[in-house]
Amino acid sequence: MLIQFQAAATGTLSYFQAIVLGLLQGVTELFPVSSLGHSVILPKLFGWDHVVAAQTAADSFFLAFLVGLHVATALALMVFYRDQWVRIIGGFFTSLTKRRLETPDERLAWLLVTATIPAGIVGLAFEHKLRVVFAKPLAAAVFLVVNGVILLAGEQVRRRSEVRELVASHEVNEEGARRLDTLDMKEAGAVGIAQVFALFAGISRSGITMVAGLVRGLDHEDAARFSFLLATPIILAAGVLKLPELLGHNGDGVRGQILVGSICAGVAAYFSVRFLTRYFTSRNLNPFAIYCLAIGLFAIIRFA
Repeated sequence: MLIQFQAAATGTLSYFQAIVLGLLQGVTELFPVSSLGHSVILPKLFGWDHVVAAQTAADSFFLAFLVGLHVATALALMVFYRDQWVRIIGGFFTSLTKRRLETPDERLAWLLVTATIPAGIVGLAFEHKLRVVFAKPLAAAVFLVVNGVILLAGEQVRRRSEVRELVASHEVNEEGARRLDTLDMKEAGAVGIAQVFALFAGISRSGITMVAGLVRGLDHEDAARFSFLLATPIILAAGVLKLPELLGHNGDGVRGQILVGSICAGVAAYFSVRFLTRYFTSRNLNPFAIYCLAIGLFAIIRFA
């Protein structure tokens, strides 16, 4: 089997690899298990060493490939949350006209803006540098274990008396958890800062932002919704800003693979967010934490 995987490794990217990596991106970008960590670890396990090397190169086909995957994933999120995005964008412009926040949609719009700023600034400045330094199999495995610990810790902290007291001091939803639109801008900024750590391969963007929401009294459903809404502009911007990579020489010879991989990523992302929004109505992060710990420890032993 390993020979079959290695046979596709040609120095660029095969269609088979594009499909696998596209599906992997679409699922793991939204599941709290780190898309970047998996995209580093699994190719190494499959013997796709040239893919791993391309991820840490200053100039490679993988940069162009990422553009397509990011844009496709963001578009899938926009389609799934299309009705809510219409209200959020409308609320944003309405609030600019009125110069005050009166509705939950208006407040949510500015919470998303506030939370996007930290990751946007740090991402622009350090995303590629951090990828070059840390997007390596062993480092990704270590951070995947750290991600599992963060998820477990988040589930423990949300049960503490301080969080219950925080919930009691705000309006609650029908489940008895704090309403999403009661977050203040400082709290949204803290969620955005937490998102910065997802620049390390192995730390999940959705996982760490969900934990940040949970410890501020949100339930799993609202924490996941805020995380997915917040991911949309960040992922889309990451793709759009790197369009020159796709249109330039890095995309030469792999644009067909990029298209196929992007379609797979978009479809996988849509069904992933559809599944997770239902999952988090009644379940928690613990299964994902156990998964990260198991896979991370296995990879550490394998690559050490």
